Amino acid sequence: MNGASPAFGGRHPSPRNRRAAAVIGVGHTDWVRDWERCRAGEQPDDSLGYGLSAFRNALKDANISRDEIDGLIAGPTTAYERMGELAGINPRWGDQADAVLAVAQAVMAIEAGYAEVVALIYGNDQRSVGTQYGGPEAMGGNAFLSYVYHSPWGFTSQGALYALTLQSYKQARGFTEREMGEVSVAQRGWSSMNPNAIQRKRITLDDYMASRYVCEPLHLFDYCLINDGGVALIIAEAERAKKICRNPVFIEGVGRFDLNRGATSLEPRIDDFYLPAQQAAAAQSYAVSGLGPKDMDILQVYDSFSVHVPLALEGYGYCGVGEAGKFLRESRIGPGGKLPTNTGGGHLSETYMQGWAHQIECVRQLRGECGERQVQGARHVHYTSDVAGKCFSVIYGV
Repeated sequence: MNGASPAFGGRHPSPRNRRAAAVIGVGHTDWVRDWERCRAGEQPDDSLGYGLSAFRNALKDANISRDEIDGLIAGPTTAYERMGELAGINPRWGDQADAVLAVAQAVMAIEAGYAEVVALIYGNDQRSVGTQYGGPEAMGGNAFLSYVYHSPWGFTSQGALYALTLQSYKQARGFTEREMGEVSVAQRGWSSMNPNAIQRKRITLDDYMASRYVCEPLHLFDYCLINDGGVALIIAEAERAKKICRNPVFIEGVGRFDLNRGATSLEPRIDDFYLPAQQAAAAQSYAVSGLGPKDMDILQVYDSFSVHVPLALEGYGYCGVGEAGKFLRESRIGPGGKLPTNTGGGHLSETYMQGWAHQIECVRQLRGECGERQVQGARHVHYTSDVAGKCFSVIYGV
């Protein structure tokens, strides 16, 4: 796609951050095997072990030694110090963050001169240990005020919150459940060509509509696949990346904006649908990169629930407000569609790695390593996330 779209208004970070850093290595565990063993009642590893396995694979992919790493970011599910100890890394800069914040922090640390080669390591044993994502004390519940505030009425799970979001969005935008089904069908189309995906059997819109509700109007196919596993990335300063990596994937721009006002009344979810924050985050990343929606060959969307996708299509400028349903029906986001989206299958069909697996798909698509599902000639990939109104936009390029 060609021709940058005009940026949304607002103040932006310096364009000097463009291509300040690049991904030089990625790695992950065998998600399919992790799934099979967990389903059989085993606990193949713990969160630290999954992360370390992924890290070893990323080191091999980057073709560097661990002694070259001087920065470390551990994912939110493991203790930072212990991860550093087991990985054998004594960094001069370190932190702990979720997937997209980890990428942003690595770029900022490199740009500021605090590190040159940063390892991002994530591991999660959420399925084998039975992590609960519902209830007042569930993982993540205390991190977001909107979850805790409504707990006396049992309204604490992400599923319930996103069901309400979708119901409100349907009424406000004239969006239909069948249009929602386009997302699950498209992503299963991509995962059918992905040997690393858990669910590879294609589904139809009729299959989607016939599937049971989990929390109406969310169907079974609208939910992510909770799984054990690990992911790691290695990000290096741009000039160093060019010297040590034959195919670096550059981080073209990053943007962030949060909606915290009205969180307890759920306003960002059911009134705004995250739109102001998405637009502001998009504006930052588009301004830094000099790119826009029309320049993107692939879109990757954090999709713990399928409703994230139509919200992102509107919020990040891929279609007009209220036009996501038409876009999904007519332009398509699956194989052969106008905007390839979540080309690994996403959280709905590949695996739920809390946004980390999406980063690997961004990199591998730009390297041309995705086999049957490869988007030919891809040069720019856009990753978006809007969990609880905390909106991020990251643009990768070659």
